[in-house]
Amino acid sequence: MKHKLTLYQTKFLVFLLFCLIITVFYLVDGQQWLNLETLKQNRNTLLNYAEQHYLFLYLVCGLLYIVMTALSLPGGSIFSLAFGFLFGRWMGTLLIIISATIGATLVFLLARYLIADWARERLLGNKQAVKIMDAFQTDAFNYLLFLRLVPLFPFWLVNLVSAFTPISSRIYTITTLIGIIPGSFVFANLGQSLGQIENSEQLLSMPVLMAFTLLGILSLAPVLVKQYKATQSNK
Repeated sequence: MKHKLTLYQTKFLVFLLFCLIITVFYLVDGQQWLNLETLKQNRNTLLNYAEQHYLFLYLVCGLLYIVMTALSLPGGSIFSLAFGFLFGRWMGTLLIIISATIGATLVFLLARYLIADWARERLLGNKQAVKIMDAFQTDAFNYLLFLRLVPLFPFWLVNLVSAFTPISSRIYTITTLIGIIPGSFVFANLGQSLGQIENSEQLLSMPVLMAFTLLGILSLAPVLVKQYKATQSNK
C-alpha cells in the first residue's frame, strides 16, 4: 500500500536536502575554490574550455549560480567575475541577471512557504533584518529596489527578509531583476579585465559606488514624495 508524503514531511525532506548540500559545501572547504586568486590561476584553462564547450558551460554555470544563490552560499561575486571573462560582458551580464533572479526567487519562496516560522524567529533577532522588515511596511517595491541597487545589506539577507513582508512574489521577482542589472553589468564588465585585477578592493571603485548610491536615492523618490504630500495634507 502506497503512502503519500504529508506536506510537513515534504517540507522536512526538502529542508534536509538543502542542509546536506550546504554541509557538504563547507566540509569540502568549497570557499577555498571561490576566490580571485584561484580564478586567475585557472584563467587560461577555463577560457579554452569555454571556447570548445560554450553552450554547455554557459548552462552549467547558470545552474551553479542558481543553486548557490538559493542556498545562500558565498562566492556570488567571484562567479559574476568569471561569467564576465568566460562569456563576455553582455552574455555574462545576462547570465548573472537570470541566474541571480531565479536563485533569489527560490530563496524567497523557500523562506515564505517552507521554513517561515523557523526563519522568522531567527531573523527577528538580527538587527539588520528587523530594519529591513520595518522599512518594507511603508513601500515594499521602492525599498526593495533601493536595497538591490545599493548593497547596504547582504544579498542573502534581503532575499530571506523579503519573504516576511507584504510584497508579492511577482513584484519581488520583477524588482529583483531590475535592481540587479547595474551591479551585474559592473561585475561582468570587470570580469573581462580579470587579469588586471589584483585584489578584491578593486572590484568596486568609488565612482561605481557613487553611481549605485544615486540610483538607490532615485528609487526612493516616490516614497519621499508620498511622505511629503502626507505631511502637507496633515498641516
